[in-house]
Amino acid sequence: MTELTREAAQALIEEVLEVYPEKAKKDRAKHLMVNDKTIEQSKKCITSNRKSVPGVMTQRGCAYAGSKGVVWGPIKDIIDISHGPVGCGAYSRGGRRNYYAGTSGVDSFCDINFTSDFQEKDIVFGGDKKLAKLIDELEGLFPLSKGISVQSECPVGLIGDDIEAVSKKKAAEIGKTIIPVRCEGFRGVSQSLGHHIANDAVRDWIISNRDDQAFESTPYDVAILGDYNIGGDAWASRILLEEMGLRVVAQWSGDGTLAEMENTPKVKLNLLHCYRSMNYIARHMEEKYGIPWLEYNFFGPSKIAESLRDIASHFDDTIKEGAERVIEKYTPAMNAIIAKYKPRLQGKKVMLYVGGLRPRHTIGAYEDLGMEVIGAGYEFAHNDDYDRTMKEMKDATLIYDDVTGYEFEEFVRKLKPDLIGSGIKEKYAFHKMGVPFRQLHSWDYSGPYHGFDGFAVFARDMDMTVNNPCWGMLKAPWLKEEASADDLKAA
Repeated sequence: MTELTREAAQALIEEVLEVYPEKAKKDRAKHLMVNDKTIEQSKKCITSNRKSVPGVMTQRGCAYAGSKGVVWGPIKDIIDISHGPVGCGAYSRGGRRNYYAGTSGVDSFCDINFTSDFQEKDIVFGGDKKLAKLIDELEGLFPLSKGISVQSECPVGLIGDDIEAVSKKKAAEIGKTIIPVRCEGFRGVSQSLGHHIANDAVRDWIISNRDDQAFESTPYDVAILGDYNIGGDAWASRILLEEMGLRVVAQWSGDGTLAEMENTPKVKLNLLHCYRSMNYIARHMEEKYGIPWLEYNFFGPSKIAESLRDIASHFDDTIKEGAERVIEKYTPAMNAIIAKYKPRLQGKKVMLYVGGLRPRHTIGAYEDLGMEVIGAGYEFAHNDDYDRTMKEMKDATLIYDDVTGYEFEEFVRKLKPDLIGSGIKEKYAFHKMGVPFRQLHSWDYSGPYHGFDGFAVFARDMDMTVNNPCWGMLKAPWLKEEASADDLKAA
């Protein structure tokens, strides 16, 4: 593929939009743009966080998925009740590979599905009594749990169950924190509102629980927010922070605990990895407790070094020297990895479509390997995400919001990237097209990808994917059918 010009990229967008009816075409045009690094605010050229167009395929999740599946699910010592029919809970359990240290069913509960299993009679008569009974049963079965969250599914919001009253009553009875979370799936336009609702529940029910308790603090206390420990990411990141001299008081949600969440207001700096899912609680702690927060990026050695220095700038010379020491320690290993894989990946083109932080945070890691990101987009971003993304992307590259299945496939056909990084819903379509693909929601059963340790895994996985000979042996089923039809005509 030759270098895209701005004119060619815009023409491609217009060509892809031609298939839509006029109204849909006008709406979708607002969600597609050609990057221009001179523009300060993305709202001038792209629309985001809007309802998807009915009738086109969207890859988004719901508010329940954003709350239970992302924020609450990885907290290991809290039991999450999926309050509603069994399906939502079953499909939100264990899919993101949030690693944790503990014993399942004893002091950790991330991989167990707890549901109130709504039936028709619960819709008619309400589920409050059933929820109260379920909480009693859970307390008897799992006495070492530190708390319970009630994650409401769609029917609960429709029939008006008073989960707040039940939570308050049962919390007083069993002496544990119980958090009602109004995250019914129909709220908002995507899982993004679920993140916000989950953060608000943390604010209202957890974050101030230890305000009046003593805490032995140090000048170097920090918290990791928005790292879900997918494939061990938070552990790889924590190593670097502790090696530079910081004390990680809390990390959440991945491998996090209720006590860590309650102690977070005692830290000196909040370190925010996934901006979209956790910026709300970081801003709250800044307003209420005066705790500054910093977004950091631990993908690839260039961004890791940059982030370590940014973090160190908030502390004294001890931490600044520690940051330089850590960077110096790992630089030879990173150089060796780049020397090994860059010749095999140099010049390869990448297109990304993921949620959260990855469409912009991973760009530096690809560039460290000599690869070029020619398109990036989000399932549920807001405009402040695109403000940040525009600065990371090169000029005349594609940026797409809530891209439809049709649009994404057409962009791929025209631009012919060497690698796609996206989600499970897109994975098998592109496999059938013979396009190298990495599942970037949960690292395709690999990881970690964060930190210096993670970059070694990331580089290996990208090489293993791009340079696998299987791709040339695949032909899309619909192309085989066309070939068969042509053969019959010729016969």
